[in-house]
Amino acid sequence: MDISSRYKYMRIQGQELAENTMHGKGIFSMCWQLVQSDVMDEEDVGLFKEIDDWFAYTLPWPPPCQRQEKVICFFKTENYDEMMKMIRPALWLLDRYHHPYYLVYTNTPGEIVYEDQYQVCVKVSGELQIDKMQESWSPEDLDEETGLPKRE
Repeated sequence: MDISSRYKYMRIQGQELAENTMHGKGIFSMCWQLVQSDVMDEEDVGLFKEIDDWFAYTLPWPPPCQRQEKVICFFKTENYDEMMKMIRPALWLLDRYHHPYYLVYTNTPGEIVYEDQYQVCVKVSGELQIDKMQESWSPEDLDEETGLPKRE
């Protein structure tokens, strides 16, 4: 079963948070960060600029991104093969420079505020929600009668 039959959307994001969204930076932001901080070799900078130029030419620039709204973008997986053919060299660059990233696949990215043939933009809520951690427990800590973690 291929990716596009299981998931509608895919995002490549880093560990570092973008200031405006408080979500993981996208692949282009991560690569530009490596370029601007002079981490990449000159040849690799050229490779990334070719990749970036292809995406800038091929994909529309979403109006919410132009206006710097609080959105994050996902690629549509229906165009997965074409997108991955062009994005794999950027992933290779991230790997080469030991920059961690995640591939996020989902069918429910959030409230879509923009959509075109290749991508969607999803509204990011204005507030960052931080939940408390669940209490740590192990099977030995279960109450024999209830089967639930023991409470002190």
